Amino acid sequence: MKTRNIIIPVLLLGFILSLFLTTNLAALNKAGKPQEEAVRIPKEVKTVFEEGIITREARLDIPFSITNHLYLPARENMHSIFFFKVKNADLGFTPTAQAPATPEKKEEEKEAPPEAEVIPTKLQCNCHIFLQVNRKEKDTPGEVVNEIYIPFNLQAESSSYEPDKEELYTTAYPFPPGNYILSMAIASQDLGKIGTQYFEFSLPDPLSSPDSLDTTPIFFIKNIKRMSSPESRAEVHKDFFTYSILQIEANVDRIFSPKDNFEVFFYIFGAQPSETGKYDIEVGFEVYKGEELAIRFRPGEYETPLVPQPLHLKQTLIITSGEEQRTETRDLGPGKYTLSLKISDNLSGKSETKTLDFEVK
Repeated sequence: MKTRNIIIPVLLLGFILSLFLTTNLAALNKAGKPQEEAVRIPKEVKTVFEEGIITREARLDIPFSITNHLYLPARENMHSIFFFKVKNADLGFTPTAQAPATPEKKEEEKEAPPEAEVIPTKLQCNCHIFLQVNRKEKDTPGEVVNEIYIPFNLQAESSSYEPDKEELYTTAYPFPPGNYILSMAIASQDLGKIGTQYFEFSLPDPLSSPDSLDTTPIFFIKNIKRMSSPESRAEVHKDFFTYSILQIEANVDRIFSPKDNFEVFFYIFGAQPSETGKYDIEVGFEVYKGEELAIRFRPGEYETPLVPQPLHLKQTLIITSGEEQRTETRDLGPGKYTLSLKISDNLSGKSETKTLDFEVK
C-alpha cells in the first residue's frame, strides 16, 4: 500500500520542515517572551486570567470549551492546534449594517409601494480572542511564554443561522517542547464580556527518547486541501485547521458512516533516515472489534515520517455454502472498533504499536 500522490509526502515534507513558519515566527514573535512594546492582551483580560489561573476556574460571560489538542512538528517547535466549541448565540451575532442610501435610492423608496420589512441576509459577530501561555512548573503557572491576539470576526446567513448550535473552531501556534498552561479568552468588542478557559498541555521533545519510536497524536481526517502558501499569522478557522500549506478537516469525534472518508494522519518520531535522507518505514493497519479481527490492510511503506494514509471501512468475508466458498465485500457494520497501527523502522529495527478507537453508525 503506497502513500497518496496528490499532496504527500516527499516534496511536501521537505517544504513543511524547511519552510513552515519561517514567515509565521517572524510575524508573530518567535516562540518565547512577547515583545515588551507590543500590548497583545489588555489589562482587563490579564486581570481575569490572573484571577482564575491558579484554580483553573473559568469565567462564563461567553461560555465555551476547549475540546481537543493536536500537535505536529514545525522545525524546532511543535505546531499546537487547539479545538474549541462555542454556541452561536453566545457570540452575539447581529444584523450587518446596511450602507447609507444614495439620494437616488431614497427617491426610489419613496415612490415604491410599502412592503414588508426587509430582513438582513447576513449576521456578523466581532469578538476578540486572547491566548496567554505560561510554563507549567509542578502544578503552578510559571513564566509567560507568549501572548497572542486574534481578531474573531464571523458572518452567517440569517436563513440558516441556528442560535443554539455549538460550532467547532480551531486556532494554532508553534511552541517548543515543554509543559504549559493555556489561558484563553473570548471577549466582546468592548471587553464588556470576557469568557475564559484554562487548558494544560504538553509537547514532547523528539530527541528525548532516541532508542524508541513515538508519534504525534494520531487523528482521522475528513478532508485535506493544499493552500498556495502558509498562513503568516495566527488565525481562527471554523471546522478545519492549517498546517504549513495544508488545510485539514479532522474527524475529532471519530464517528463514521460506512461511506465516510477513513484516513489517518500522523508523524513518526525516532525513525532513522538513510544517507540519502530517505526513510524505510512500514506500518501495518488492522481493525478490531473487541478481540476479533475485522479488517487487515496491506502494510504501508513510507520514505518520510509524515504519514497520511487513506483506508476504507469495508470487510472482505468468506461465505461458505455447502462445499463452496466465495468472498464478499461488505461495509463495516455499526459498532465500536479499534484501529491498530504496527509501526516498524526497517533501518534502525525499532518498532511501536499505537491504537485509535472509533465508531461506525
